[in-house]
Amino acid sequence: METILITGCSSGYGLETARHFHANGWNVIATMRKPQDDILPKSDRLRILPLDVTRPESIAATLEAAGPIDVLVNNAGIGLFGAFEATPMERVRAVFETNTFGTMAVTQAAIPAMRRRGSGVIVNVTSSSVFAPFPLVAVYTASKTAIEGFTGVLAKELGAFGLRVKLVEPGYAPSTQFSANSDVRFEEMVPEAYAAFAQSALSSVREQTVFTRETDVAEGVWRAVHDTSDALRFPAGPDSVALAEAA
Repeated sequence: METILITGCSSGYGLETARHFHANGWNVIATMRKPQDDILPKSDRLRILPLDVTRPESIAATLEAAGPIDVLVNNAGIGLFGAFEATPMERVRAVFETNTFGTMAVTQAAIPAMRRRGSGVIVNVTSSSVFAPFPLVAVYTASKTAIEGFTGVLAKELGAFGLRVKLVEPGYAPSTQFSANSDVRFEEMVPEAYAAFAQSALSSVREQTVFTRETDVAEGVWRAVHDTSDALRFPAGPDSVALAEAA
């Protein structure tokens, strides 16, 4: 029976992906910064472990506790909406620490055991914003675009050792709380000069009739994990698929 470790499982894509793989018979290690024991089914095939992807000691402790894993899914991330002009560089760095450097750090820590075994899959969850930039998410888009480039190169590096590296690219998911884990208020990120522009951009999003569900992403990760071709990108959600085709 194969084992998957998923980061960022307290809600949204990570939580649904953990449920999906568990329902399909996998051993699941669901990680989150603040473990919640009541959001996933009780099972001897499911473990919840604490993980802060921005802390090297947390990464090392979690991987040691997890033991051998067949699949790593880097899903943990934070959203940020607002005008770049009004975004403090401290906040920019915080987004990159989780979305970019956190993904890289967990990946780097997991590679040696997979490489020695000669098998394993790494899936990095990014965003459809890499296909068609959307206003007011410049920092978030930059953090995910960096992982796109990183993953493409890593797929070639690790392919020589029998490992597979994939990207899953979700679209817009209104059922998730994109900026819920940010401590910056909306008013701080959208100054008065940008107010009309921001309202117009938000209106276009609210009028969108095709969007991504958490289950779309879980299924996208499932496809990516089981794909043995050279395919790198797996758009998840009908809106993401449409943007990928247009790009």
